[in-house]
Amino acid sequence: MTDEEEEPLSPMARVFQSPDVDYCAVTIMGFKSKICLDVLLDALKHIVSKLPRFSTKLTENGAKWIEAKINVQDHVVVPYIDPEEIGEDGQGFVDDYISRLTMIPLDRSKPLWDMHILNVKTSDAEAVGVIRSHHSLGDGMSLISLMLACTHKTLDPQNTAIPSLKRRETVPHGLRKQGWFLRLRCTVRSIATLLWNTLVDMLLLLATVLFLKDTKTPLTGGEDAGRNRKRIYHRVISLDDIKLIKNAMNMTINDVLVGVTQAALSRYLSRLYVNEQGRNNEEEDGALTSYPNHFPDRLRFRVACAVNIRSGIGFKPLTDMMAKDSKCRWGNYFSFIILPLSIGLQTDPLVYLKLSKAMMARKKHSYHAALVYFIIKMVLMVFGIKAAATLFNEPVKNLTACVSNVVGPMDEISFRGHPIAYIAFSSYGHSQALLVHYISYAGKMMISLAVDPTIIPNLHKICDDMEQSLKAMKAALWERGLL
Repeated sequence: MTDEEEEPLSPMARVFQSPDVDYCAVTIMGFKSKICLDVLLDALKHIVSKLPRFSTKLTENGAKWIEAKINVQDHVVVPYIDPEEIGEDGQGFVDDYISRLTMIPLDRSKPLWDMHILNVKTSDAEAVGVIRSHHSLGDGMSLISLMLACTHKTLDPQNTAIPSLKRRETVPHGLRKQGWFLRLRCTVRSIATLLWNTLVDMLLLLATVLFLKDTKTPLTGGEDAGRNRKRIYHRVISLDDIKLIKNAMNMTINDVLVGVTQAALSRYLSRLYVNEQGRNNEEEDGALTSYPNHFPDRLRFRVACAVNIRSGIGFKPLTDMMAKDSKCRWGNYFSFIILPLSIGLQTDPLVYLKLSKAMMARKKHSYHAALVYFIIKMVLMVFGIKAAATLFNEPVKNLTACVSNVVGPMDEISFRGHPIAYIAFSSYGHSQALLVHYISYAGKMMISLAVDPTIIPNLHKICDDMEQSLKAMKAALWERGLL
């Protein structure tokens, strides 16, 4: 691509380039061995030249991509690490380093990414690689496709580990055996419900843009949340346990994750509200025994949930995603929906799952996400980038948190002979004090929290509550003979 062949940014990429949004994605990879810098640099030289977004930079007005002469060494940072500075807590050193990165902007005079190599032993890795990439380069699905193109299965080096996704049936199996009149009546009813849900969702979105704000809680970010330093923390939980619950409750993995998030944040907030009242908040066998009525009346607690809007289902090879006619294109082809969480202590942990299943079923039967993307695109074309960024950012600012889930590789992968122990996704620049990202990898589910530490100083407690909530749900299903 030459200067005469400048390529315009996609609508969402333009929004992310706005100073009012300016999101940056962080990919953290733990390796099972120390990282050999020479091997890494040699591999990147061959890979980056084939990736248009990672070898192009922005024009001065930030509206188009142009080709850039890239020197890989300029994008790879290997800091000097004093062993005494690490001490006995390698994970703490890594967390501090990543936190400092959230305050250092990417250099806009060159392609908007960098990679930091930390040959530091942590509790679950021998070394850590941290990749920062501006969100305008691509969304989570794009970054996973890039990772798959650069790696191979550890046990089968000739093949990549491509996640498989299956689209759920939209027509119940039993309905297919019914007569044409009943099927027609159900179809008409389904369309009417779809239109009604979409209308309600768009009216609520408009209200959220204009005035409707969440109830202020100890998790609510301040005015400077988007500019404050973020702290990123991760925790591994069992993907098998999530699948057990999914099958027992006839849900999706997304439904289970929303239920677990709902339960964990209820536990966390309950503890804070009880402590504010000067009471002791005790736990017995992981179950809270505190006071459910200490939550504010009519608590409104909503999260923005990222939704992939590509028409193609599943992951595709990177070359296919780069093709112009692909149904699963590289870039930022996602939108968001607003999920109202039911925050409050429940004596039965399965209630959280039932609530999340009903809520997600209703949200899936709405054009909310697709319409938001379309409206932002139209506003950008007619009124310009500032109006489009405001339309995207204002509703997000009035919500309490953001949640995202990405399907990762099913098998363990390696990068040029370096086996990867874990993968964690996160981002910073958002207006919330709390972001929750989930990514599956090789039979595990990784929880990543990005928080404003001035608002949430004990972020590990939220992960503790997620683990306890998952255990309580599994135990409840065992007791009822549903597993």
